[in-house]
Amino acid sequence: MKRHMETLRSTITQIGEQARVRKRMLSILAAIFVLQIYFVRELLAAELLFGMGFAVLFFLGLTIYLVGALGERGLGVAEAVVRVISKSARHGYASLEEIGRKSFRHPRSESAQ
Repeated sequence: MKRHMETLRSTITQIGEQARVRKRMLSILAAIFVLQIYFVRELLAAELLFGMGFAVLFFLGLTIYLVGALGERGLGVAEAVVRVISKSARHGYASLEEIGRKSFRHPRSESAQ
């Protein structure tokens, strides 16, 4: 009977030891799993932050590019407008010079003789 009790005790202690080892193993695995989930969440959050930062920089660069391109187009249009205005001004100045050269009186009028 003593022998059976000892084997029963040893079996119970082995089961208890195995349960402690299992509990420790499960708690260590759970901690690693939780840390992995936390690490993945932090990586995703960092990736989203970097993505938003790059999107802001992209739109800032796009805006600067578009303003530059519109400025170049504006200069082209302004150049064409200035050419038209200068041509018109030259024509007007030439007309004024021609009018200035002409006498206001007819050559055969009384006051001219």
